[in-house]
Amino acid sequence: MMKQIFTLATLVTLEALRTRFFFVIILWLLTGFGLALFIGQITVIETTAYQSSLLAAFLRLSAVYVVSLFVITSMVHEFHDKSIYLWLSLSIHRATYFLGKFSGFMVIAFITAILFGSALLLFVPYLQVGLWTLSLLCELFIIIAVSLLCVLTFHHTVQAFSAVLGFYILARSIGAMQLMTQGPLNNPQSWIDPFIYGFINLLAMLLPNLDRFTQSQWIISHTGSMDNLLEMIIQTIIYVILLIAMSLFDLYRKNL
Repeated sequence: MMKQIFTLATLVTLEALRTRFFFVIILWLLTGFGLALFIGQITVIETTAYQSSLLAAFLRLSAVYVVSLFVITSMVHEFHDKSIYLWLSLSIHRATYFLGKFSGFMVIAFITAILFGSALLLFVPYLQVGLWTLSLLCELFIIIAVSLLCVLTFHHTVQAFSAVLGFYILARSIGAMQLMTQGPLNNPQSWIDPFIYGFINLLAMLLPNLDRFTQSQWIISHTGSMDNLLEMIIQTIIYVILLIAMSLFDLYRKNL
């Protein structure tokens, strides 16, 4: 089983090389550096803080975008050219196939996080960069799991990517939405306010708190700590296991 998983993970990595995925990563890095240099030219004070925060935010969003899109397009291609049927016709379990693919995407996420994190070493101490990089890696693991679940459900790039994007935006903003409900919704003006308050709290319990991942504040003020990392790792393990279980349930119930 481990040999099959390793083989599938290797094939995913080779696919990334063949489709010039890492060339795209380099282009995003160059674009981020260009934006940082532009900010450095127009700011008068705290230039390094502005450059590092902009670069960190840009690289985080770029990593989520590129990795999720690669996962979705790769799996959609598997469905369209019937490769998944070929794999599952062999003596390989569906769980082994899924875990092999997931492991390969994890390798891609690891390389992406390392490359993007290294870019911040020009502006930020290495300890904070290390924390930011590990946080980005945890965030990408969750996004990979969500992307696989969505692509197994929809089988189409636009639908799956839209679902992942909606999940990411909601998970990133759910903390701010909770803060907003602590204002007027604490003194309900209409019958619907308590329902909105309850619905937002329910979403907050179900979604990962991604606004606590990969914070720009660590880059600007150097306030990141191991407590932050431990919290993120626990959340990542819980949500990745749940999402993998949901994906496997969906994969096993399909008539492939």
